[in-house]
Amino acid sequence: MKLHHFNKKDFQTFLIDGLDERMEAIQNRIQPKFQAIGEELVSYLSEKTGQELYLHIAKHARRTVNPPKDTWLAIADNKRGYKKHPHFQVGLFDDHLFIWLALIYELPNKQKIAQNYLDSFTEIKSLPKSFVVSLDHTKKDSISLEELSQKDLERFRDVKKAEFLIGKHLSYDDPILQNDKELFTTITKTYEQLLPLYQLAIDSRDA
Repeated sequence: MKLHHFNKKDFQTFLIDGLDERMEAIQNRIQPKFQAIGEELVSYLSEKTGQELYLHIAKHARRTVNPPKDTWLAIADNKRGYKKHPHFQVGLFDDHLFIWLALIYELPNKQKIAQNYLDSFTEIKSLPKSFVVSLDHTKKDSISLEELSQKDLERFRDVKKAEFLIGKHLSYDDPILQNDKELFTTITKTYEQLLPLYQLAIDSRDA
């Protein structure tokens, strides 16, 4: 199994000044690792979900001035794009790696998914305490799963721009990040625990 782990230099990519310079470092340092890990994750998740899934690596193509503060890979059941679909993400900010099930604002049937998540609130809250939630994918911060309230999911349902991402953060200096096998296991274990929520989102979308 050819995998890659992430090192301090990868995280320091986000300290590089200048759009072109930072993009070059993302393309050279991080994207080959995303490709390798992403291919493994696609075959793992395709088997688990019984769906044909596709790997997308963020291109940051629309940027003209500000260099990206984070970068990621996404896995979705659509070949052309992922933003309008429930998807899995692995990515980096300068101080942590994130592992998400991501439902972002471009999702066309967000209200229905959000309502089904509200109805499953107890199940969501019974996920491991180490899980975190983000309500805006552009921001670095997250809240602990314990802090998540029904109001957050109601906002996700009722506010067009509201989002819901759930999963794990690993600090840039976490020893797991230095170990290919351990990192892959951590990512897949996180996804496995999120599969019921992914399936619920897919079923809500397709119903």
